[in-house]
Amino acid sequence: MTSEVILRPSLKNDLRGLFRHSSSDALFVALSLAHAALLISVPSIALIAIGMWWSSNTIAHNFIHRPFFRARSANRIYSGFLSLVLGVPQSLWRDRHLAHHAGMNHRPRLRADVVVETALVAGLWTTIGFTAPGFFLTVYLPGMALGLVLCQLQGFFEHAGGTTSHYGRLYNLVFFNDGYHVEHHQRPGAHWTQLRGFVQPAARHSRWPPVLRWLDYLPVNLEALERLVLRSPRLQRFVLSAHERAFRRVLADTGVIDDVLVVGGGLFPRTALILRRLLPDSSITVLDANAGHLAIARPLLDSSIALVHRRFEANVRPRADLVVIPLSFAGDRRSVYAHPPARIVIVHDWIWARRGARAGAIVSWLLLKRLNLVDGSRELAASRPAPLPHREPAEPVQRAS
Repeated sequence: MTSEVILRPSLKNDLRGLFRHSSSDALFVALSLAHAALLISVPSIALIAIGMWWSSNTIAHNFIHRPFFRARSANRIYSGFLSLVLGVPQSLWRDRHLAHHAGMNHRPRLRADVVVETALVAGLWTTIGFTAPGFFLTVYLPGMALGLVLCQLQGFFEHAGGTTSHYGRLYNLVFFNDGYHVEHHQRPGAHWTQLRGFVQPAARHSRWPPVLRWLDYLPVNLEALERLVLRSPRLQRFVLSAHERAFRRVLADTGVIDDVLVVGGGLFPRTALILRRLLPDSSITVLDANAGHLAIARPLLDSSIALVHRRFEANVRPRADLVVIPLSFAGDRRSVYAHPPARIVIVHDWIWARRGARAGAIVSWLLLKRLNLVDGSRELAASRPAPLPHREPAEPVQRAS
């Protein structure tokens, strides 16, 4: 995202006189007005809850750290407006949030802005309660409660186990770079448009947006889902069909591919099965650090596919035209994108993580999965690739139907 909203020069100059840091903050003001209009015209539990969660972590959060307007009076008025829209006095939340950044316990302080905003929220609640008690009890309060739960989940998982970032493009587009949370804590005064420039390779990060990060703590993981697919021919057909469509699309303009390295292709070896159909003349090697996974995959593959028990090292270039990286890749996924280990790299990734210099393809919305195609030809020209891992003689195996 750019740091300025695209506007007529005269209007942009007017906004620069109104906004303290960037005319891009006008977008936040416009979105908060749209939020208020929706709440008045089509209120619902979902709108109240999701609006509260989204606005609190984008508009209100950015306003806390860098008040939008040059004039203090404008900032006070806007803070009161946000208090009404979100149903929470923004001055109280500002104190609590800044105490969080300082590593201190929040101690409420009685100030004029706290009193005014609390009175505004209390007046709003009282008005709704008296004029529309049914709506207040069955829509507004449940929506507020759900919104607070979402905000609590967001805040908790942004810091569970340590401050954590999420670099998914879709999330950071919709939430205005809120995923750069490690970077935000290191520079809490930085404008939201600058956070992408402060990413550190060693920063703690998660593949999940904060509100979904509880999925990391479930006993069900990708390996368990793979084993579930192994037990169901119907799921196997669905998975193969969805992945084959995506592979056909991303491989359409890749040229001749002689050698393929499939990383982590054990258990249900969908990628190797599909690539054998799509690239019948290519040499295919499956590399997996788990020998047990390879033993499970072997009966499903034909004898032309070699299986190698070894861990993939992203910094060592194999002599392969195509390298396929799994969704469950345990290494540095960002390094694979930044320094692709082959002329062509296909990365299995979450559906919201659209990356790579070349186009990709969605595997399935149901699987929340996509393939990203990365062009590594420039990297390849600058380095000498290492040979493929030693290919063990393939045992006679059963062909996959």
